[in-house]
Parts: sequence; structure tokens; C-alpha cells
Amino acid sequence: MLRVLLVDDETMLLDSLEVILSLNDMEIVGKAHDGNEALEILTKASCDIALVDLNMKGMGGIELIGHMKKRYPQTRILVLTTFYDDANITNAISGGADGYLLKDSGRDAILGAIRQIMGGISVLDPKVMQRLTTLVVHSTNRENVQEEQAYGDLTEREREIASLLAEGLTNRQIADRLYISEGTVKNYISAIYDKTGIHDRVKLVVALKG
Repeated sequence: MLRVLLVDDETMLLDSLEVILSLNDMEIVGKAHDGNEALEILTKASCDIALVDLNMKGMGGIELIGHMKKRYPQTRILVLTTFYDDANITNAISGGADGYLLKDSGRDAILGAIRQIMGGISVLDPKVMQRLTTLVVHSTNRENVQEEQAYGDLTEREREIASLLAEGLTNRQIADRLYISEGTVKNYISAIYDKTGIHDRVKLVVALKG
């Protein structure tokens, strides 16, 4: 049974999420109204995934994500918010969020996102993906020459792995597909990061798709 921490300053939303997730075989280990409450809960109970709002009174979601990734690196984080401006998206993803959904996504989208994230697949709301793609395109335009040179340096195997990354496969799935070890996949991905200058998995996937 998945253990879930809910973090949002809207009590009604917390209660609604608790009902929805509990009915889908998930255990709610705590409900927090800001980042400080969330960290306090985590000193007493562990969780597999946290659903985190960004704009809250007290410690906000961006700061909480940073603390959680340092203290509890194995815990997955799904941002669930109404905001998808450039700053929030880039700060949340660069801070270590494993997914980013808008609150109007609906019950099935939230449940699906949780399952995907726990399976090792990053999840982005379509509106967030569109915004992120625009940001990456602008960045690509500014650094076009450097990136073309970097992609040109990829070996045939690295290009193959980059293509599978763009399909959304996890390291384990790539390893199984290519009949190599997961450790070898990680080494190839590190080499791809170094050669492309992109050191964020989600941003790399978006760039590859573009």
C-alpha cells in the first residue's frame, strides 16, 4: 500500500484527496497545511510520495521540495497546484519534483500520475508541458550552435538511449529493452548529460522531443 503525504493550505482539498486516495488503496500518513507541518510529519512517519501545493502560507512548496529531496531523497514528489508560470515550473522541476499537475486535472489524472511516478516515469500536465517546451525552445535558440555540436558528439548507443528516454522509458525499461544492466544505462545517461550540457531528465526529454 502506497503511503502518501498531502500538503496544501486548503483544508477542503486535503479532505477530498484523502477520501479519493484512501478509496484507491493508499494510506494517508499525514495532512499538512504548509512545508513546516509536512517536515514535522515526516519526522514521525515516512511516505512513498507527497502531493505538494506550491503557494502556501508559511513554508511554500518550492522550499519544501528542496528540503525533502535532501532529507528524504527516495520520496517522490508530485506538485499539485493552480499555478504554471515559468518560475514555478522551472523551480519545482529543477528542485527535484517528479511530476507537476494542475488541480483541475481531475481524479483519474491524479491517480494515474501517482502510479506513473511510482513506476519511475515523470509526469507533466499538458499545459505545463506546453509551457516547458516553449522555455526549452527559447533556450535552444539561444544556444543552438553549442547544442548541435553536443548532440553530434553522441555515440550510436547514446543516441539510441536518448531516443528511449524521449519515449518516457525508465532506466530499468531501457536496460531490459537493450539487454544491458541498469548501471550501464545510468552511465550512458551521465555521458549524455555531460555531452549535451542538460543535466535534468525532464528538460532533456523535452529537448529530445523537440
